[in-house]
Amino acid sequence: MKKNILSLCVMLAITTMAMAQKVKSGSVPAPVKAALMKKYPTAGKATWEKEKGNFEANWGGKSGEDMSVQFTPAGDFIEEVVAIAPSALPAGVAAYVKQNYKGAKISEAGKVTDAKGTLMYEAEVKGKDLVFDDKGKFLKID
Repeated sequence: MKKNILSLCVMLAITTMAMAQKVKSGSVPAPVKAALMKKYPTAGKATWEKEKGNFEANWGGKSGEDMSVQFTPAGDFIEEVVAIAPSALPAGVAAYVKQNYKGAKISEAGKVTDAKGTLMYEAEVKGKDLVFDDKGKFLKID
């Protein structure tokens, strides 16, 4: 019984660390905040999350998450994600989801641009972020 409880606690801790965690603005490093304001001066009232050691700012729209960007703790830009309607995704995305996630719907979608200018798309299906290239070819689960 003790081994089961310990195993459960370890799995819960690992899962919690892997997921994005809300962060108060005061805990965000100054270089990250400065980089956000320099690149996105209209991004006032951003909410923050920490994901995989990096900082993500979210703002805009009714949900406050129509736009998000990620920076390293040093303030280096990683990527931006602009929320789009699932119907705006390339056709290959819907075909992939239909074939691999029978009956599932795309709950959220985003247009992703990384620091190199590479365009990708994200589609959230059953709580997973599926990543596709600019033509709609599946790349990975993020």
